[in-house]
Amino acid sequence: MNELVKVEIPVEPETARALADPHRAEAVGRLVDRMVRPRAAADLLRDVLEATRQSARDAGMTDEDIEAELAAHRAERRR
Repeated sequence: MNELVKVEIPVEPETARALADPHRAEAVGRLVDRMVRPRAAADLLRDVLEATRQSARDAGMTDEDIEAELAAHRAERRR
């Protein structure tokens, strides 16, 4: 297992409150790792989307909930 190290970065207060959730903080840590050590763009995008989906699952959303949110977002963007 990789060694994890805590770092401090400046964020807005609302972001700091959101990162108090351990699952969300872990997901953000994975995103930061991937941003700092990028691979192929397609891999990075896939990883970001999967981390986002996993965060939603951790928050109690089902795959159906996630798909409904994505559909609503797409419909809103078309207006």
